[in-house]
Amino acid sequence: MAGFLLQATIYLAAAVIAVPIAKQLGLGSVLGYLIAGLLIGPILGLVGSETQDLQHFAEFGVVMMLFLIGLELDPKALWDMRAKLLGLGGMQVAGTTIAIMAVAMFIGQSWTIALAIGMTLALSSTAIVVQTLNEKGLMATPGGRSAFSVLLAQDIAVIPMLAILPLLALSTIHNGSGGHGGDDHGGHGGGHATMSLVEGLPGWGVTLVTVASIGIIIFAGLYLTRPVFKFIARSALREMFTALALLMVVGIALLMTLVGLSPALGTFLAGVVLANSEFRHELESDIEPFKGLLLGLFFITVGAGMDLVLLWDQFGAIAAMTLGVILIKGAILYILALVFKLPGREKRLFTLSLAQAGEFGFVMVATAIASNAMPRDTAQLLQIIIALSMFLTPLLFIFGEMFEKWWTKSSDADDRSEDEIDDAGPVIIVGMGRVGQIINRMALAAGTKTVVIDNHVDHIDTMRKFGVKGYFGDPTRPELMHTAGLMEAQVLVVAVDDRDAAVRLTEIARKARPDLPIIARAYGRNDVYRLYAAGATDIVRETFDSAVRMSRYMLGHLGWGTYEADMAAEEFTKADRGALFELAQLWDPELDVFDNSAYVERAKEINQRFNTGFLANLAGIVDRDVEDETEDDAAEKPTS
Repeated sequence: MAGFLLQATIYLAAAVIAVPIAKQLGLGSVLGYLIAGLLIGPILGLVGSETQDLQHFAEFGVVMMLFLIGLELDPKALWDMRAKLLGLGGMQVAGTTIAIMAVAMFIGQSWTIALAIGMTLALSSTAIVVQTLNEKGLMATPGGRSAFSVLLAQDIAVIPMLAILPLLALSTIHNGSGGHGGDDHGGHGGGHATMSLVEGLPGWGVTLVTVASIGIIIFAGLYLTRPVFKFIARSALREMFTALALLMVVGIALLMTLVGLSPALGTFLAGVVLANSEFRHELESDIEPFKGLLLGLFFITVGAGMDLVLLWDQFGAIAAMTLGVILIKGAILYILALVFKLPGREKRLFTLSLAQAGEFGFVMVATAIASNAMPRDTAQLLQIIIALSMFLTPLLFIFGEMFEKWWTKSSDADDRSEDEIDDAGPVIIVGMGRVGQIINRMALAAGTKTVVIDNHVDHIDTMRKFGVKGYFGDPTRPELMHTAGLMEAQVLVVAVDDRDAAVRLTEIARKARPDLPIIARAYGRNDVYRLYAAGATDIVRETFDSAVRMSRYMLGHLGWGTYEADMAAEEFTKADRGALFELAQLWDPELDVFDNSAYVERAKEINQRFNTGFLANLAGIVDRDVEDETEDDAAEKPTS
């Protein structure tokens, strides 16, 4: 018992320490778990051979993950996305698999092992890419949406890949006496010959039992889950919902194992069937914590089992192979971006974001080892290549941003010089993205002439196709802003999505025109403080007004009257902006917010004051307005 508790403490402590640090460094949680495993395994030697047995248990987190992926895949939505899923995503998976398979065969691998390697490396890191795109606000861009479509296609492609791997098993592969062959676990009955519903059956019998099992899953998902959930709901015991969710996943995985199929296939299918169920969110919330912990444990065991001696001895070859994988995937992705006509900068975003291998690759490697589809030494080499490519992903994004800035300033500028601004208007709008377009439309609708500037040629050309006039140029160049009429303008709107450029432009404009109203777009509080210090007059956070509007609807559905809800939204906005103004005086750009004690203490005081006084203040305002209306009504009545 003491030994088990010690091992549990080591694994949990490693995860708790390494994962948050990795997230802060922008590496993502998956790399954090891998680093934790490396630390407690090959580096410090705190864990040993038990990680292999633990990995088989942790692989159940993969089964749960595929169940949750299935829950997210509404069949109707998948049908609507079929062009990108089958076209862009399918071509990426097939093209990369074939290309890497060809290279593997060229260097001497058999076609079966080469196919397993190609399928494994065709997958990209959903966890890292989605998180990075969201953090950088790129998910809504054409490149971000295309990358997400490919990731979704890869998630779906994992199912047939896992089913194909056992068919690639070769009797000539030996993973060593200490290894775990195809009878250890996976879709072969877990090593127990008696635990099978298809053993000894003829081919037609195996097919019949397999089809019947899949039919049972679909039938149960469509017709049995609703009454069972309603029965459990009557108990009013939260833990029973969790028990039922786990029972569904474990039971389906067992059934798939008994008929010789991958447990992941059954749970994924069940998830898709339940995607439109009213209990979908309940299932997600119940399964998510178990999935997260087991997946984290799986990645820790992968890190703990990595052969650093192999990495050290063959570092040059491994580094070359890793870069080769990135270059092959990148070339295929760029060709697909050209075929599907993604805009210039979106091609580069799409290519760099998906050029790495992914976390599903570790799952594929584990299944390949268990199925004897790949030698253990090849699998260990493949794990290192996958991990290294994932470690390089943040660097790829940084390289992409640096290249984009250089490309915008040099290549685009060389291909097309800045437009000569021959127009003038009371309003200058800088930035023609999703925010600037709306502002420009409203200004034109109100009869106000605008001068629109953007440093992205694609934005300008796209808007010109719709009859909207704009000028290409770098708005952070003072001479360009003067040509645009900065000295005569009545309002400057800074709607660019580059935070640093927004601050620079505000500083330039404020220095040139101390009296000019400057309305600036901000992402969050830190951007507000920077723009405030730069001299912006009005600063609008991207999500704040939307969130306040949603809150107003929420209060309405809770029974608040329209007037009270509107007043609450108005007062909340005033209070929040007042608090921002107070905190802006204490904000120090040289300090992390948590190292700024004066800022933190003042924020606590404001929050305490706000939470305790908001409702009382709102009630006083409403009462005064009612009294004023009553007095106005009395004054209007004729005297007798």
